[in-house]
Amino acid sequence: MVFDKNVNLDSYKLNESLKPWPSYHKKPVVLQILSEASLSSSSRAAIDIAAAVHKAGGFSFVASSGGPLVGDIVRSGAKHIELPLNRKNPITMRFNVMRLLMLIWRYKINIIHLHHREPAPSVLKAIKRAECHLITTFQDLYDRNGGLRKNYYEIMTKGDKIIAVSDFMADVIRDNYSVPEDKIRVIHQGVDLLRFDPERVGAERLIQLSSQWRLPDGVPIVLMPTKLLRWKGHEQMIQAMARLRKLDFFCLMIGYNEKSHNYYAELEALIQQHGLSDKVYIYNECKDMPAAYMLSDVVVCPSIKPEPFGCIISEAQAMGRPVVAADHGGVREQAQFGRMVWLVPPNNPGMLADAIAQALHLSVNERKVLAREAIANVHARFSKELMCEKTLQVYWEILRSDLGS
Repeated sequence: MVFDKNVNLDSYKLNESLKPWPSYHKKPVVLQILSEASLSSSSRAAIDIAAAVHKAGGFSFVASSGGPLVGDIVRSGAKHIELPLNRKNPITMRFNVMRLLMLIWRYKINIIHLHHREPAPSVLKAIKRAECHLITTFQDLYDRNGGLRKNYYEIMTKGDKIIAVSDFMADVIRDNYSVPEDKIRVIHQGVDLLRFDPERVGAERLIQLSSQWRLPDGVPIVLMPTKLLRWKGHEQMIQAMARLRKLDFFCLMIGYNEKSHNYYAELEALIQQHGLSDKVYIYNECKDMPAAYMLSDVVVCPSIKPEPFGCIISEAQAMGRPVVAADHGGVREQAQFGRMVWLVPPNNPGMLADAIAQALHLSVNERKVLAREAIANVHARFSKELMCEKTLQVYWEILRSDLGS
């Protein structure tokens, strides 16, 4: 399939002022697929990649069921197409197949990049009837309770290339699915270093968020910014905080939503049981995470199941914050180059408490030295720019194969 320069792209504007896509490659027309444009790290990564395609001179589209990041999609230079891709109704899924086919044919899309599992059945059926490459990003593993869903995620291995978000996830793919080695590419999720930059978080944002959460002045803040899912380790965190009750601290667990109401009630009961009602609080998801990190003295990720890739680890390090995390999964890859991360055995509240206490007792000078190291580590290895560059290389590789080169 050869890109047709005369294709009708409606109001789509190609950014001709930026460095053009290399002339020896096919012009990329890339459709990113999301179940919804949520505030998740996977959605943000897809939008960053869509922006990179546009800046490189390609045509960039994102299909999703909508969500809070639709505005970011439009600002990225990509064209957003709303489809009910988060639905499981068979009739809706059949409708999605036809809509996807119409998009592929109308815009001459030559690469579909699938980021979420839910739309996968519709995407695969559309791909079978269209001349289009499929790339999948494998970045999930568990259900809400932490159970391994091997069969459920097998469909994400059906792409021409499979992007694993960590070496850990690449090993999961090798161990659980019959996938040729040459199909797997490891590309870590990248941090937006303009957004997560300590120098860009002003006092006004800190004061506003501190007032919203009613934080006491001068009290160390322990931050656990993750969804309220059982396998994320909230119970272990509360038990660790109980061991540190004699210390002066204020613990914030951020990630409550209506779907987690039952688990929230259980955690509130556990907080009261340990006499921590004046020290441990659960809040809704935060829209200003850079400010949240800046308010914290230590960030904790105590997951009892391995994280495919801990975006929180990279974001916290980018803000120069100490991190305590469970020693498994993709987190190990982020911790191996710096001294700002304390790794502890999973499901061990005692050792978790000891590591948090060590991080809280860092001197001001130690914090400054380690913060510089942590920020440099993220800039060198886990930036958004590096993620996008490596992803575009995969696109180039696929399009070169069409030309026989």
